[in-house]
Amino acid sequence: MTETPVQRRSLWRFSRDERTLVLGSLLNSMAFFAALPFAALYLADRTELSAAGIGAVVGGIPMIAAFGGLLSGMVADRFGAVRLMRLGLLLNVVVYGALAFVAAPAAIVVLFLSLGLARTMVEPSMKKLLSLADTGDGRIFRIRYITLCMGAVVGPAVGGVLYHASPEAFFLAPAGFFALYLAVVLVRGGELSRLETVSTTTASVPWTSALRDPLLMAAIGAGTVVFLVMAQMDTSIPLYMKGTYGDSTEYLFASLLVVNAALALLVQPSVIWLSERLARGPLVLLGCVSFSVAFVCVWLGTTDVVLLYVAIVFWTLGEAILLPLPDIAVHSLATDDRKGAYFGLSELRYLGFFIGPVMGGALLDLSAAAYFVTMAAVVFLCVPLLLRLTKPDLPVGNN
Repeated sequence: MTETPVQRRSLWRFSRDERTLVLGSLLNSMAFFAALPFAALYLADRTELSAAGIGAVVGGIPMIAAFGGLLSGMVADRFGAVRLMRLGLLLNVVVYGALAFVAAPAAIVVLFLSLGLARTMVEPSMKKLLSLADTGDGRIFRIRYITLCMGAVVGPAVGGVLYHASPEAFFLAPAGFFALYLAVVLVRGGELSRLETVSTTTASVPWTSALRDPLLMAAIGAGTVVFLVMAQMDTSIPLYMKGTYGDSTEYLFASLLVVNAALALLVQPSVIWLSERLARGPLVLLGCVSFSVAFVCVWLGTTDVVLLYVAIVFWTLGEAILLPLPDIAVHSLATDDRKGAYFGLSELRYLGFFIGPVMGGALLDLSAAAYFVTMAAVVFLCVPLLLRLTKPDLPVGNN
């Protein structure tokens, strides 16, 4: 484990490498939010899949990424994260380009699942480079969260407009974002490669250590719960809304995502301030309660659309508090030569994005009450796991 002193400095001062990685993270998030939040609606329009089936396809993307991360993290440590990122970004461009021109339901499903393979080649490598570029306090992962929020402002706005225009325009937009990201990595890849210490040992050493690290397992478990809950925003919640708002759901849903992202940018400085002054326990509980209140408001949102926007306020607070914590913990736990392995193994958290849609779709098929009561309670499973990560040798102030 790496002991990391707490260092507090401006969120907005970046090194050259950090600027490159932050730009790439922004392009990645814009591509993601331009298409995948609409995946459940797209599959509902273009296939005959049930709600649970749609959840399985959408959730299959992060499931593939979760298990693929076990291998890709090792490859990133052994052969270099930059090389693997280039291949993953190229695959993203190809898959989104193909989705723009494919109409057969089976082919659409296969291509969507192929995005999981592309994701597993990019995510652990990107996180390894972010961790290596960071000065030690984990601040870069809060910056990454901010880029996710910024992408979530631009992406849904683009996707919402293009969704009804044509499949070509809808999918070529994220293909374009990934092409720009690939260009950035091609131009700056040489300098980014200098961040890495490519391991000359066999991959079994870091994997064995990682699998025996109870704090890493706690971080993965907590992240899985958080992702399970967050996955509802991309699948079951819009499907629930569609039953009330029909064809206007896409526009309403896009506006909710944009409000979510804008609010996240606004509340993040306050959340950082709280994280530096409030004990981990109360902070985590605040995040969980916020998610629970959000689910209740969405449930009641069929009677008053204003409640959907109230829900987004609480959802944003819960997300801003809980989402960065597992990545910051992994960053603190891993030595430089094992960051790929640790971040690769931590991709198992993305099983939450598979379990969540399947579980949510099944509960929603059962009844709205079963769905919302269960989801409002499940989020609290992350509390004991996140509290376990509060150790003397982990940074507390900026986590």
